[in-house]
Amino acid sequence: MDVFGKGWENHFEKIKSDWQKKVLSDEDIVLIAGDVSWGTTLEEGLYDLDSLKDLKGKKVFIRGNHDFWWNGITKLRQAAPDENFYFLQNDCVKLGNIIICGSRGWTCPGSSDYSDTDEKLYKREAERFKLCFKEVEKVREEGDKLIAMIHYPPFSRTVPATEFTSLFEQFKVDKVVFGHIHGETFFPFRTVKNGIEYILTSCDKVDFTLQKII
Repeated sequence: MDVFGKGWENHFEKIKSDWQKKVLSDEDIVLIAGDVSWGTTLEEGLYDLDSLKDLKGKKVFIRGNHDFWWNGITKLRQAAPDENFYFLQNDCVKLGNIIICGSRGWTCPGSSDYSDTDEKLYKREAERFKLCFKEVEKVREEGDKLIAMIHYPPFSRTVPATEFTSLFEQFKVDKVVFGHIHGETFFPFRTVKNGIEYILTSCDKVDFTLQKII
């Protein structure tokens, strides 16, 4: 990542140092909203994931648009470095009274990079979130907190209501964690829309530090 400027120098060492200060138990949960490796094969991706193995916490991942190594959820889960790695793909995991669901998402209407050719993928990713929430309904109990992870921002400056935000509201999500963006300054770090808190976690946006979600 150093090719993107001096701000990225030693970025993993910064993340690791902050992680070790804040995540003190394997009962803590760390959410990672995609783009974790430049690898193009599962083996290359696992090589990078292995650098997280000795860090504490239950690590929950979704796929980002650059995670080309993530190809086949069954193989990935079977090859996970240990039992504290969780990979979500159109489904959810329940850890205590916290349910986390997630999918990659897609660029939304109104985004600077959105075009007519994105409509099909945008609609398809919305359908994948419907699959997520079907799984959520199977395990959700009174008092549970529901967090949705999506790699792409689920709304844009000019279109604040999207199929993603509609689903999050319909299924009463408590928090939404997303990443993807780096250069844009429009997105606030935290914003509340119709009772749901949306939290931007792109690592350079938060100075390579872990953010408290709940």
